[in-house]
Amino acid sequence: MHAYWKSVWPPFVAVILFIAIWQGAVSLFHIEKWMLPAPSDIAHEAASQAERLGMHASATIQLTLIGFAAGTLVGLLIAMVLHLIPFLKSALYPLLILSQNIPTIALAPLLLIWFGFGLLPKLITIILVCFFPVAVAAMDGLTRTDAAMMNYMRMAGAKRGQIFWKLELPHALPSVFSGIKIAATYSVMGAIIAEWIGADKGIGYYMMLQKSAYRTDRLFVAIMIIVALSLLLFLLIALLEKLLVRWRPQKR
Repeated sequence: MHAYWKSVWPPFVAVILFIAIWQGAVSLFHIEKWMLPAPSDIAHEAASQAERLGMHASATIQLTLIGFAAGTLVGLLIAMVLHLIPFLKSALYPLLILSQNIPTIALAPLLLIWFGFGLLPKLITIILVCFFPVAVAAMDGLTRTDAAMMNYMRMAGAKRGQIFWKLELPHALPSVFSGIKIAATYSVMGAIIAEWIGADKGIGYYMMLQKSAYRTDRLFVAIMIIVALSLLLFLLIALLEKLLVRWRPQKR
């Protein structure tokens, strides 16, 4: 407990100091609220908009979780297929990298034209930002299998599928979870972008409305919710990693 508190208090104190300096600077220099609201104004607006924000946050969470799960699954499937079929990896891996050079926000109008304003274009947007870190991290982990263990299993007559599921995949789990944690934070961003391009609820939609009204304080509240969602999702994946990666070696 002492060691945990020792690692937590420095960033905690830094955040408190930052908020105090922010509050003091806004009061000292008489900065207009529409340009930079004080933390106290943001907290007051968050409390007054709690019910409305809860409805929009609920929609964003639902969209994020569905898109994150789909993006992670697509990333893992791509990694496994390209790892097991080296020819496909040499042919398609450069295309995967090129696909990430296209800004997601630039593809959004095309997705709307092709798939309309329903759920599908929003999910595709989230999948596009989530699958790549998972696929790259998983492929990297699958190539780092212990060579001695690999030779031992081959000499023992293990089939390709047995080597993959019992050796390569368990060894790749730390890398896989690294990619999933990155995708978890990206998924919230993808959901916000998806709601920008066409939605009638969600934090992204709420931000579009408040931007038009110059409600900077409400935009800050929305940003705080996005940060909290990203952090919560990251921590949940980190907890899952701790449980799974510790459990598999013990079972072997």
